[in-house]
Amino acid sequence: MGASKKSKKRGIIAWPPLIKGTLIKRYKRFLADIRLDDGQIVTAHCPNSGSMKACCQPGQAVYVSYHDNPKRKLNYTWELIHMPTSLVGVNTQIPNRLTAHAIQTGDVDELSGYQTVRREIRAGENSRIDILLEDPGRRPCYVEVKNCTLVEDGLATFPDAVTTRGQKHLETLQDLVATGCRCVMFYLIQRMDADRFAPADHIDPDYGTKLRRAAKNGVEILAYDVLIDFEGIRLNTKLPIDLRFSV
Repeated sequence: MGASKKSKKRGIIAWPPLIKGTLIKRYKRFLADIRLDDGQIVTAHCPNSGSMKACCQPGQAVYVSYHDNPKRKLNYTWELIHMPTSLVGVNTQIPNRLTAHAIQTGDVDELSGYQTVRREIRAGENSRIDILLEDPGRRPCYVEVKNCTLVEDGLATFPDAVTTRGQKHLETLQDLVATGCRCVMFYLIQRMDADRFAPADHIDPDYGTKLRRAAKNGVEILAYDVLIDFEGIRLNTKLPIDLRFSV
């Protein structure tokens, strides 16, 4: 499985100190009850608005960080879950940070050589794109990053729930390509047990249709998995993309 993969990547994002526990339940999307190993039951912030299908099963080992900030409603943040075949990153703030960091450290060959890396850029009508790469004499390159945690039998798929916002991003990227920009959809798979990527037609067939259309219209598609341990997370391997329609 992915845990045996070797990586030459340099850029790593370190976790804050992690506290081990057991997931009791996730509810209201952003809340999770967790029994810490010392017996204390806490409610942690779940920084993930997706369905988290295949990575939020009660009884699994989880890891949280503690934040002593009086402005926070919840002191704990759920960071990782230990599924049978891989550690899985829960925090959806990580993919944008990790992808931008990996680009800056030269760990994404397809996106190397740009002078500046900017994040959260306005593009199109009432839309933002995660990363903009710029370099004199080159076309600007917009990169939209998506967090992917749904993996079954080695196949990573996105999305894990219907996403009209994600569909809008595909349309925005196509519009930017039409103006002469370079555009990339970047799927960051926050686990180590995937060997290929495809759109989740069985969950959101409209997204799959629009992704294929975007690819035909010049939007590039990249999917990378990661290496995760209890120290941090880093980019690992580029995965093959399968755009054949399936349900």
